[in-house]
Amino acid sequence: MRLQGKVVIVTGGGSGFGEGIATRFAAEGARVLVNDIDRDSGQRVARAILEAGGEAHFAHGDVSRGPDIGNLLATAHELYGRLDVMVNNAGVSHRNKPLLEIDEADFDRVFATNVKSIYWSARHMVPYFRRQGGGAFINIASTAGVRPRPGLVWYNSTKGAVITASKSLAVELAADRIRVNCVNPVAGDTPLLGTFMGEDTPENRARFIASIPLGRLSSPRDVANAALYLASDDAEFITGVCLEVDGGRCV
Repeated sequence: MRLQGKVVIVTGGGSGFGEGIATRFAAEGARVLVNDIDRDSGQRVARAILEAGGEAHFAHGDVSRGPDIGNLLATAHELYGRLDVMVNNAGVSHRNKPLLEIDEADFDRVFATNVKSIYWSARHMVPYFRRQGGGAFINIASTAGVRPRPGLVWYNSTKGAVITASKSLAVELAADRIRVNCVNPVAGDTPLLGTFMGEDTPENRARFIASIPLGRLSSPRDVANAALYLASDDAEFITGVCLEVDGGRCV
């Protein structure tokens, strides 16, 4: 098992890519703290992992709030005695529409969830990882930060910020044996898909899929497999990488 004994926090673990990551990591021996703002979804995922023979616990929290991120670390330490990997997966988007139609509340919500969460994660986990002698961050960004689609200007901008932050953190924290990498998925069949497209219709899906050379949307397992590599000891010399899981979208 590639993550045997490792303790991992997965934010936004109650659905989509986060659920895929939490489930895959647990199957590889990780003890997983499943975080989500939706209690029912997060508890469902943690319960499914336990029923499959893995180790998991649900922890409610809003990743845009510093105290909530601090509570995740405290809970991981209380339950498992350590933290090895922090997966910043939680994310939201505004609906696909012209940039001048996005109001300030939507702008603030998207930046708070997608970018400020990385800030809070670093504030709380970096001192802990330094004391421990190392650790790893995996930030789930998006191909939207590399090859933006129209109608998603501010969402695209948050993912570009996550990519740059990940590379910057990797350089600054390398001397502390703290690795920082990110994964850039193309659009997947997750709860956010309809928001990205404006409306989830067969025509809009076909248009999205036509822009992906391998001819399909990404899946939670695709993203989980990439994150698994970055979390494992196989990637001990990998930091500052943004791995595109995109079926060729960014070529």
